[in-house]
Amino acid sequence: QIVLVSGHLDSWDVGQGAMDDGGGAFISWEALSLIKDLGLRPKRTLRLVLWTAEEQGGVGAEQYYQLHKENISNFDIVMESDEGTFKPSGLGFTGNAKARDIVKQVMALLQPINVTDVYDSASGTDIGFWMRDGVPGASLRDDLSKYFWFHHSQGDTMTVQDPNQMNLCAAVWTVVSYVIADMEEMLPR
Repeated sequence: QIVLVSGHLDSWDVGQGAMDDGGGAFISWEALSLIKDLGLRPKRTLRLVLWTAEEQGGVGAEQYYQLHKENISNFDIVMESDEGTFKPSGLGFTGNAKARDIVKQVMALLQPINVTDVYDSASGTDIGFWMRDGVPGASLRDDLSKYFWFHHSQGDTMTVQDPNQMNLCAAVWTVVSYVIADMEEMLPR
């Protein structure tokens, strides 16, 4: 059984792609790194996917889906960060009401950093195939007030990234992925 965390590497125009979507790739990598460094071993596999060709129609995500869809019942949740890594506020979540209640309980663990909101739906080109077929999905929600200042611009460089805000995003990704991967049962569908 698999909990999938992801971001994509697709700086395709003028910038470095540090914020869009290098930040999502980084926090996904960091979540697994933190869990490993803490010596935690969840009941389910945590899988990191660094998608490619999202801007060109989600080609990488579709290929991955085609290769793994026969095991769709083993995917517990698919998580994608693709809206920058600014100050986080919560998760967008797509899934049934019972699964949503569980995710709300998981997010309550993040009260000390004030990131507890669960929004109506997850979004993400790379996880859309899975959610369409009933796999619960989550997407990081953060402060988008500056996102389009840098999106697909020459300004999308590492200087955009705020290490403290990225750490908060990584904390959200770490807690959510680990707790779901370590629950007794998969999220209900």
